[in-house]
Amino acid sequence: MNQFRLLATRRFAPYFATQALAAFNDNAFRQATIVLVAFQLGLSDAKVSFYSNLAPALFILPFFLFSASAGQIAEKFEKQRLIRYVKLFEIAAMGVAAWGFHVASPGLLLTVLFLMGLHSTVFGPIKYAILPQVLKPQELVGGNGMVEMGTSLAILIGMIAGGAAMASHSGWLAAAALVVGVALLGFAVSCAIPRIPAAAPDLEFNWNLFTESARAIRLVAQKRAVFNAVLGISWFWFFGGVVTAQLPNYTKLYLGGDASVEILVLTLFSVGVGIGSLLCERLSGHKVEIGLVPLGAFGMTLFGILLYVAQHEPAVQHNVHWSTFLRAPGHWHIALDMTLLGLFAGFFIVPLFALVQSRTERHHLSRVIAGNNIINAIFLVAAALFGIGLLGAGLTIPQLFLVTALLNAAVTLWIFLLVPEFLMRFVDWLLISLFYRVRSEGLERIPDEGPALLVCNHVSFMDALIIMGSVRRPVRFVMYYRIFRIPLLRFVFRTAKAIPIAGAKEDAALLARAFDAIDAALAEGELVCVFPEGGLSADGEIAPFRSGVEKILVRRPVPVVPLALRGLWGSMWSRRDSKLGRARLPRRFRAHVGLVAGDIIDGARTSAFDLEQRVRELRGAEA
Repeated sequence: MNQFRLLATRRFAPYFATQALAAFNDNAFRQATIVLVAFQLGLSDAKVSFYSNLAPALFILPFFLFSASAGQIAEKFEKQRLIRYVKLFEIAAMGVAAWGFHVASPGLLLTVLFLMGLHSTVFGPIKYAILPQVLKPQELVGGNGMVEMGTSLAILIGMIAGGAAMASHSGWLAAAALVVGVALLGFAVSCAIPRIPAAAPDLEFNWNLFTESARAIRLVAQKRAVFNAVLGISWFWFFGGVVTAQLPNYTKLYLGGDASVEILVLTLFSVGVGIGSLLCERLSGHKVEIGLVPLGAFGMTLFGILLYVAQHEPAVQHNVHWSTFLRAPGHWHIALDMTLLGLFAGFFIVPLFALVQSRTERHHLSRVIAGNNIINAIFLVAAALFGIGLLGAGLTIPQLFLVTALLNAAVTLWIFLLVPEFLMRFVDWLLISLFYRVRSEGLERIPDEGPALLVCNHVSFMDALIIMGSVRRPVRFVMYYRIFRIPLLRFVFRTAKAIPIAGAKEDAALLARAFDAIDAALAEGELVCVFPEGGLSADGEIAPFRSGVEKILVRRPVPVVPLALRGLWGSMWSRRDSKLGRARLPRRFRAHVGLVAGDIIDGARTSAFDLEQRVRELRGAEA
């Protein structure tokens, strides 16, 4: 299903519109307030600076204070009703904002800013926890991509609309009508969201903000992959916070542009994020593919460095219009850098959110999102202090961009070393994307949780990588120890916790350890994949399944999912060429291959012969 078709479904479209309108209104109000306070009230530079520094702190403060409570609320109550209450709160806050615009009261508008921070704090856990409940697993990446794209563009359009409304002849009246009207529209749209059951209706509410915040962070840390994904998301906000905070002065001092150039730069970055977010679904093959995260991190570092290289000296001309800016020699390079920086940021953030949603239990997800928001807020504060500290130490804005880009490489490398699964999935994604186009069928039959044994025919050295890159859950592979030791692939298999095995005559001790490891993995509720033929196909046909699979199931009778690989016998990675004495060179790149899953079989009532016949039926004549 194409991700844009989600916009035609009631389970997604009203939710998508509601969250996009919320992002729009939040930024329209903030930009209108900036124009009013900075340019229309005649305040001194000292007062403007005071309000400018106080505003971000007031917006972030609710994330520290109320995220944990918001996570509990989102977990305990039906989400559609909660969204309507949040929208009513937004209408009330925008009503106060309209009065604040009328009386031109910075204090009142800063109070509304705190209320909008509270609005975002409560809405955040609902916004992201709702997706796994309304989307199918194969739609999760596409849905997240749509949300990130919509949010990015809504932020940009909201900033432009809010600033333009306040700067218009109607001034405060236009701005007030805009924010109140959008809040009313958001409430109307939210009423079309279908009922979404509470994930944990029996949750006992903890009113202690501090202990509940600590508990939310502990929930985040329960699963190492989820915790490091949250660290990655928080780092994204740090990186983005440093860059976007400096864009107004960077545009003015180093690009020589007027306000239109600042809008252009923000537009290019936002459009880049939107395109990158949407491309995630196609590049990931409709599954959570965290292999895109290292690719995104690499691009963020590369184009952050190129942004420094493109323009690190102060501008000679000033107040340049955006059209003049684009025509100037070399400025296309800056425009391209900003767009691609946003595009790779989309590659980075979308799979991380999808990973958190797919690897977290439903009854914990809202509180994990709340913990994520607390950590995000800490990183945003750190980004502000980081920027202030380095600029105060004498660095220029382009030098700050360069340091941040290099720090991005160091931090992401540290995360990937902590959890090699990110890098392993990237290697897997890269190899499979280079050599094959995989068509999968029936993989939704593989259980989303709990133990299961996957049995598959064995055609090539790439079989495990294809299965690993296609199945949504992590898979533990049982593989011949000599394949396990192949250079480069060894890193992938070891990181995936593959289980090496040997024949009884080769290494009886290794064989015994392998069966123990298989049983332990199944006992822990993991997916284990075996190739019961005992080796690669010598002629393209499926060899008789050995009795080892029966020993596994006698010891632990878990559900079995038969798999069949199609179209790999002609691959350079199969034994076809070596059997014919030909050079093992690739004859086809991006070849079409297939992976098919059959119905679940009761492991207590099957045999190696039955499984072999089922795999033969699934594969058909396409070797």
